[in-house]
Amino acid sequence: MDTAYLASNWVRIRRRVDDACRMAGRDPADVDILPVSKTFGPELIRAAVALGLHRFGENKAQEIRDKSASLADCDIDWVMIGHLQTNKARDVARLASEVQSLDRLELVEALDRRLQQERRAIDVLVQVKTSSEPSKYGLPPEQLPDFLNTLRGYDTLRVRGLMTLAIHSSEPAEVRGCFRLLRELRDQAVAQGHELTRLSMGMSDDFPLAIAEGATEVRIGTAIFGNRSYPDSHYWPEAPVES
Repeated sequence: MDTAYLASNWVRIRRRVDDACRMAGRDPADVDILPVSKTFGPELIRAAVALGLHRFGENKAQEIRDKSASLADCDIDWVMIGHLQTNKARDVARLASEVQSLDRLELVEALDRRLQQERRAIDVLVQVKTSSEPSKYGLPPEQLPDFLNTLRGYDTLRVRGLMTLAIHSSEPAEVRGCFRLLRELRDQAVAQGHELTRLSMGMSDDFPLAIAEGATEVRIGTAIFGNRSYPDSHYWPEAPVES
């Protein structure tokens, strides 16, 4: 497999993120990129590791389990960003360094039990539903204050911030509104005494809007690894696909 395109893609997306930061009047050093490796195989991830990347976002616990076995020598931090079923908590508690899709008490309890057995603690972000789309997961915004207070009682889960998926829309104002809501919810929580420094929001097609609204991390898959629908297309900079 020819993986040479990864290096140029990484340089290109880092430049685009940096440019978006400057346009928003922000320091590029304040915005991280989480490469999203879902559906891509170990060989491609290994090539990305050779470029100096060591955190990768995955949507499924099974992919984390299978890839971590193949890449055990690569010192990778696996980040769960997809909807997590409670019966998959075991693999995530054992292998992941972070969960960005914490959205219900049932999942909190399942992860806590497994993490106690593993004698581990991990970073977590609370996923908040900021759009009206039925396909999107996340905690309803009005439930966030009580949920954050409940999480104070779980030592295995270190709450670092919030995550969201914006509405899939061609209207920038609608997309940006989702990101703005998450930032406002974070600011309200901070005012109530919660230490939430991170906002994970924005993907390959909408990250400039997320950065303008305060994202501290953007989740990028397509613009780094290539288009999932067209395996031979390594970079489609204008393709409006979710990552």
